[in-house]
Amino acid sequence: MAFRKIDVDDDVFDFLVRNARPFEEPTPNDVLRRVLLHSPTSGASAQTTGALKPLIDAGKLRPGDKLVHHQPRNRRTFEARVTSDGFIELPDGRRFAKPSPALKEFVGHQINGWDHWVVDRTGRTLTALKEDNGDA
Repeated sequence: MAFRKIDVDDDVFDFLVRNARPFEEPTPNDVLRRVLLHSPTSGASAQTTGALKPLIDAGKLRPGDKLVHHQPRNRRTFEARVTSDGFIELPDGRRFAKPSPALKEFVGHQINGWDHWVVDRTGRTLTALKEDNGDA
């Protein structure tokens, strides 16, 4: 496929960055292809549900549940929402299929999102929900 060059201003580029799906759309062209042409990106997976969907289906998590991660020493708290299809949605609208990449966006380094995201409604980590066999 032939590629042509275009110039975009900072606002358009910022839009492309904000709307990119991490690990699925490695280039601005991939974002444009999805947004303008409504076609899958070259690097996009066919994943239609996120990693939290089994927890929703089991009734352990609800669409709209708030996930929080507190960093008391840094006096920071990060929040995200669970979508009905099991993704983690950040306040800026970016969606992540897995908890760890979503949390990494906030903290800036690799971190186990299953262990560090806490469901605000229950006070339990995603790991605790995943490991809960219903006996509690």
